[in-house]
Amino acid sequence: MTNIILTGDRPTGRLHLGHYVGSLKTRVEMQADPMNKLFIMVADMQALTDNAKNPEKIRTNLTEVALDYLAVGLDPSKTTIFVQSQIPELSELTMYYLNLVSVGRVRRNPTVKAEIEQKKFGESVPTGFFIYPVSQAADITAFKANLVPVGEDQKPMLEQTQEIVHSFNNTYGEVLVEPKAVLPPKNMGRLPGIDGNGKMSKSLGNGIYLADTADVVQKKVMSMYTDPNHIHVEDPGQVEGNMVFTYLDVFGQDKEKIAELKEHYRRGGLGDVKIKRYLIDVLEAELAPIRTRREEYAKDLGEVLNILQAGSQSAEKVAAATLSEVKKAMGIAYF
Repeated sequence: MTNIILTGDRPTGRLHLGHYVGSLKTRVEMQADPMNKLFIMVADMQALTDNAKNPEKIRTNLTEVALDYLAVGLDPSKTTIFVQSQIPELSELTMYYLNLVSVGRVRRNPTVKAEIEQKKFGESVPTGFFIYPVSQAADITAFKANLVPVGEDQKPMLEQTQEIVHSFNNTYGEVLVEPKAVLPPKNMGRLPGIDGNGKMSKSLGNGIYLADTADVVQKKVMSMYTDPNHIHVEDPGQVEGNMVFTYLDVFGQDKEKIAELKEHYRRGGLGDVKIKRYLIDVLEAELAPIRTRREEYAKDLGEVLNILQAGSQSAEKVAAATLSEVKKAMGIAYF
């Protein structure tokens, strides 16, 4: 049985190491399995729900996200990479699903509540942002995705999609496919920012981006949060909460050497500069090939747009077929 997988990103900025370890590497692994069919969406419509007055931000980052996709190894000959706004069927499906969901149910969605509070919308929350769980249901069901990679904080969004699928199928007949969540491994938490903040983001200026040059990566690593009490090289240092060791645990391949460095750091005699230089080497081994591919693709942005256009055309055919089934089931395929 072929698994149909839908995932994607909002084009509000370049993708960083948090995206890479949290989802991008997994997508490349999924792509390698011939039993998987991947649809990866650049969610520009969703990004506009809270950036409607700054569409230039979305336009600019559309190609940046696409470049990051291609750079990490997502292959348009194996994976359908498409732009959400170029699939009009998604908006029509959203309209039909909205009639199956109450305002109260959307308001109770924990993810929506948390994001409204985080963005400090108050009573001024844009309607499009408020109902985006329903829009996500349209995105997922349009491609009959049975697997959707999500983080723990996004589980309520997928649960709402499952409810919409049940409601539609119970009302109109078995048309939609119920998706299941693909959760990250238990030991894979969110990669923190280089400043120790639990969230890596552009607004906080604490991220290492896939597009960063080697010099920029070096500067960011050298500024990383370590142990503020480890003032002198001979002082014992704390590994827990030290971002250099956190990143080495994620990206380092030589686990025996990392264990030795930790022990040395704890007993004293190992300076921050030395472990930071080691981390720079580790990150460069991972990022240099990605950076090279990104630079090659960036030489011809027209071709990148062609890839997005071709993927969107392919995706629209799939969504159109689902929409046709939906309208027939609802009894509104009049002509």
